[in-house]
Amino acid sequence: SEEPLEDGYRSILLPLATLATPNAIEARLLAPDADSREACAQQLMSLGCEYVLHTGSHEPTKDVVHHLYGHRRLMESFTQTRLSGQYHGSGCTLASACAAALAQGFDITAAVREALRFTWNSLAHGHQAGMGQRLPQRQYWADGDHPVRSKS
Repeated sequence: SEEPLEDGYRSILLPLATLATPNAIEARLLAPDADSREACAQQLMSLGCEYVLHTGSHEPTKDVVHHLYGHRRLMESFTQTRLSGQYHGSGCTLASACAAALAQGFDITAAVREALRFTWNSLAHGHQAGMGQRLPQRQYWADGDHPVRSKS
């Protein structure tokens, strides 16, 4: 039997979503029968989600590679330099930045590109409070520094 939370995502939220931004762990929970990134994305789109940005931060790769799926195919891949350390809030920063860019009228590919750039810079300027994970600095652009840019 399915878990109530995952079932709710599948039956209630995904059919309403323009874009889902799961990491590898989340995608596999939402699409447990899928055997690849693309299969996960296809299953999520079959549930009604228009686009899926399968994020690559949980994959064991040198750089982080994100894949944007839509229209039943891979639309674009985005490569970013992997930052060291663990971060708390990276996924919600990315999802919120995507929503903001879409609300500003960016097309899906440009919205994802801008959101990934913003999120990477927020993480690169992040800080560690105590012994926990690093936290994004979402106001990095207001600090007066010249922002670091990701290769995306």
